[in-house]
Amino acid sequence: MSVFAVEYVYAAGSDAIRDEHRPGHREFLSGLAGEISLVASGPYVDGSGALLLLSAPSQAALAETLKNDPFAVSGSIAALRITEWSPVTGELSHHA
Repeated sequence: MSVFAVEYVYAAGSDAIRDEHRPGHREFLSGLAGEISLVASGPYVDGSGALLLLSAPSQAALAETLKNDPFAVSGSIAALRITEWSPVTGELSHHA
């Protein structure tokens, strides 16, 4: 299993859409279990996007799963970046 840093960049003018779909988005993320699971997530303070840390068997499997995020389905995400990450020190190092 690998850990991936996922960066969401929110679509301009999508505040109301995100507000509407936030409960479903959070339920989707917290419901991930098994091969793909949530390590941590949260929005950037400036409202431009969010950072998600997820454990997954592959980048392709993670990308396919994230297509079902209500934020993605509603068109709230303008850009998505998935990068494999190795947390070698700190509180998340047990995920490495």
